[in-house]
Amino acid sequence: MIHHWSIARRLFVANLLIVVVFIAIVGTAAYVDARDRTYDEAGIRMAGIANSIAASPQVLEAAASADPPSLLQPYARDVMATADVDFITIMAPDRTRWTHPREEEIGRPYIGSVDAALRGGEFTEVTAGTLGPSVRTIVPVKDDSGTVRALVAAGVTVRTVDVAFAARLPALLGIGLALLLGGSWASWLLGRYLRRVTRGWGPEQLAQLFAYYESVLHSVREGLILIDAKGSVVMYNDQAAELLGLAATDGRDPLRPPALADLPIDDGLRRLFESGRTAKDEIVLTGSRVLVVNQGPARGPEPAGARGRAPVYGTVATLRDRTEIEALGNELETMRTLSDALRAQTHEHANRLHTMVSLLELGRTREALDFATRDLALSQQLTDDMVGSVDEPVLGALVVGKVAEAHERGVQLDVAALGAGTAAGIAVQDLVTILGNLLDNAIDAAAEGPPPRRVELTVESDEEGLDIAVHDSGPPIDPAAADDIFRHGYSTKPAGPGGRGIGLALVRQAVQRLGGTLAINGRRGAKFEVFLPAAVTPEKEHQQ
Repeated sequence: MIHHWSIARRLFVANLLIVVVFIAIVGTAAYVDARDRTYDEAGIRMAGIANSIAASPQVLEAAASADPPSLLQPYARDVMATADVDFITIMAPDRTRWTHPREEEIGRPYIGSVDAALRGGEFTEVTAGTLGPSVRTIVPVKDDSGTVRALVAAGVTVRTVDVAFAARLPALLGIGLALLLGGSWASWLLGRYLRRVTRGWGPEQLAQLFAYYESVLHSVREGLILIDAKGSVVMYNDQAAELLGLAATDGRDPLRPPALADLPIDDGLRRLFESGRTAKDEIVLTGSRVLVVNQGPARGPEPAGARGRAPVYGTVATLRDRTEIEALGNELETMRTLSDALRAQTHEHANRLHTMVSLLELGRTREALDFATRDLALSQQLTDDMVGSVDEPVLGALVVGKVAEAHERGVQLDVAALGAGTAAGIAVQDLVTILGNLLDNAIDAAAEGPPPRRVELTVESDEEGLDIAVHDSGPPIDPAAADDIFRHGYSTKPAGPGGRGIGLALVRQAVQRLGGTLAINGRRGAKFEVFLPAAVTPEKEHQQ
C-alpha cells in the first residue's frame, strides 16, 4: 500500500512519526528533569527548615533537660503546621525520638541515616520511614563547644512531592501538544507544497517517468536543449550536442549547469536562447550548418486560484538539421537556372534560326552564314573563357544560364574570366551557392534600378585561390546596413512566398566554411568581392 502513496503523503507520515518520537523523547527527559528538580527543591526546603530548628536555643535547652519530649513535641507540631512539612523529628544522638507526628513513635529509634549528622554535617536522602517514603534532611544541634547534643530531621512524604510535581504536568503536556500540532501543521504545509510540485506522484512513478524522459531525450533525432530562467543550460541530448558542437552530457554536474555564454555556440543562436521568446521553424545559420529552431517557454503547474500565473522555469528549444535540405535546394535551384537558361536559349535560337532560314529563302546565303558564325562565336567565347579560367564545367554552365536569364530580364551580364588556375579542392556545391546567390541578388538589384542595367562578373584564379567580384548597377547599399546584410532574415526586397534573407547568409556561411573572405565595396551600385583560398593538396604540402 505504501508504494501507492505520493511523496507528499510519505513525507507527511514520516515527519509526523519524527515529531511524535521527538516529543516522546523530549517529554520523557522533561518529565524526569522536572521530577528531579521537584525532589531537589523539596530537599533544599527541608534543609532550610531543619537548620532553622537546629539553630533555635529552645532545642538545645530542651535537649539538656530531664524530659525533652514534653518541651519539644508542642514546638515541633507548631513548626510542622507553619512550615507545611509532613514530619519534624528531633532526636537524641543515639536515635531516640523526642518528637514525631505520631505520639506512639516517641521514644523509639529513628529510621534512617544519621552518621553524617553525627559527624557535624548535613545529609539529605529519600528513604522509607514510619510515614512511608519521604524526602528528609538531617542536621546536627551543636553546643558552643561544637559537640552534637541532638539531631533534627525535617521531611515531606513522596506522595506530597508527587502532588507538587503533578501541578507541573499540565504545562509539560501543553508544550508537548503544541509541538505535536506545530510539527503536524508544518508537515502538512510541506506535504501540500510537494503534492503541488510533484503532482501527487510517488517516487517510483517519478523514477519511471524520469527513465521514460531520459530515453526519449536521447532517442529522438531532433536536438533538444533545456535552458533555465538564469540563462544556464540544464540539459541537452546527444543530437543537440552534435549539432552545436558541444561536449557529451555524460559526467556533467547537474547542480552546476554551464551558462550560455560559456558554450561555443553561434552568437545568433545564443541571442535566440537568451531572449526566451517563442520561435517557430526559425532558420539559424551556425558554423557549417543550417538549423531550424523551435522554442517555447517551460511552464510549471498553475497554482490554485491563480489562472494564467503558472511559473516559467525556462525555455525548451528543439533543433533540426536543414543543411542537407538546403544543399539539395541549392542544387535544385542550379538545375532550375540551367533549365531556364536552356529555355531562354531555345527561344533565342528559334528566333535566330528563323532569321537564318529567311535569309536563305531570300537567297542571301553569305549573310545567313555570317549571322550564324557570329552567334556561335559569342557563345563559344564565353564558355571557353569560363572553362579556361576555372576548370569547373558546372560553374561555366551556371554563368551561361545566368547570362541568358539576365538578358530575359533586360539586364546585360558582362563576364570577365582571368587566369588559368583551378578550383580543385573547393566543392562545386559551395561554388554554385556563392556565385549563384551573388548573381541572383545582383540581377534583381540591376533589374529594379534605372537604365543602363548592367551586372559585371569577374572571375580570377591563380595558385593562391579564386577571386570572384560581382558588381551591379542597382541602388547602393547603406553603410549602416553592411553588417546586417549577411544576417539571416534581413532583406530589402518585399517578402515572397518562400521567404527572404537567406541567400547572402548562405554565401557568408559557405565563405567562412571555406576559410575565405567576403567584402562589400563600390560607390555606384553594390560590389561583392569574395576570395576563396586554394585547397592544399598533398603534392603542395610535400613541396612546402
